[in-house]
Amino acid sequence: MSQHKKDFPAEPRRLSRRQFIGGAAAAAAVLSAAPLKAEKRKISTKSASSGFKLKYAPYLGMFEKHAGKDPIDQLKFMADQGFHAMFDNGLMRRPAQTQEAIAKEMARLNMALGPFVAYADFKVKSFVTQDKEIRQMLAQKMKEAVETAKRTNAKWTLIVPGRYDESLEWDYQTANVVENLKMCVEICEPAGLVIVIEPLNPWNHPGLFLTKIPQAYQICRAVNSPYCKIVDDLYHQQITEGNLIPNIDRAWEEIASFHLGDSPGRKEPLTGEINYKNIFKHLYNKGYDDVLCMEHGKSKSGQEGEKAVIEAYRACDDF
Repeated sequence: MSQHKKDFPAEPRRLSRRQFIGGAAAAAAVLSAAPLKAEKRKISTKSASSGFKLKYAPYLGMFEKHAGKDPIDQLKFMADQGFHAMFDNGLMRRPAQTQEAIAKEMARLNMALGPFVAYADFKVKSFVTQDKEIRQMLAQKMKEAVETAKRTNAKWTLIVPGRYDESLEWDYQTANVVENLKMCVEICEPAGLVIVIEPLNPWNHPGLFLTKIPQAYQICRAVNSPYCKIVDDLYHQQITEGNLIPNIDRAWEEIASFHLGDSPGRKEPLTGEINYKNIFKHLYNKGYDDVLCMEHGKSKSGQEGEKAVIEAYRACDDF
């Protein structure tokens, strides 16, 4: 998860989507008062009309330099570039009217929606306890997530189980996490909303309870519900444990979604050490047809950075 300001810095004022025209063959141009060199207006050397093999999902705001700030224009731009999905960690915090407008446009564009965050407090010992007030808070968060899902047709909501407790035996904490997740499932299941739990690496986020895919797999097995699954953040897991493809295979039955980002740096694929082309090919061959959230920054600023992201995914999707 970890979509923080330090990961995705705010950018200056963007051009509106109407200023951008995507070329069907291979290029795209930005029309503005100041002329730009043709070679800098190209968005890709591959036709966007063919789309991608997998459902890579940009976040709202990833292409603001081309599409502008309006979420609807951003969705149209994503679809124009061949993306079949979108995710928004902050979806639950958006006004209900905005949520409904996003859902309506995504339905029109036939785009899938990735997991949104229901709970991710990195400072609180939450799921590892049996504290009644905390359980009430978690229950309320789940109810809010259900209402958001109803407005947006979301399939998944994301949970980070919070910090571990140094004063409590680890196995007791694990048992408490399982029981608290069962309580959350009881609220989400009637609405058809699947909870996905996310391990994060302990170097970027020290002190968190959930860090590894085998650990998340064990917890999901204990919860024993199709409404409690894993989101496998490949950036975090490359740092924590590596062995990405074998862990995908071993935990396959409990994985519902993926987060993407290269390591080091948490930028787009091809900027670090992860062989995303092999991973995407592996997922495609396994028949994976759900969302891969592009939860990373850009290696370059401005429009050039947005172009670099699109071109990186087209290169990794070419298998």
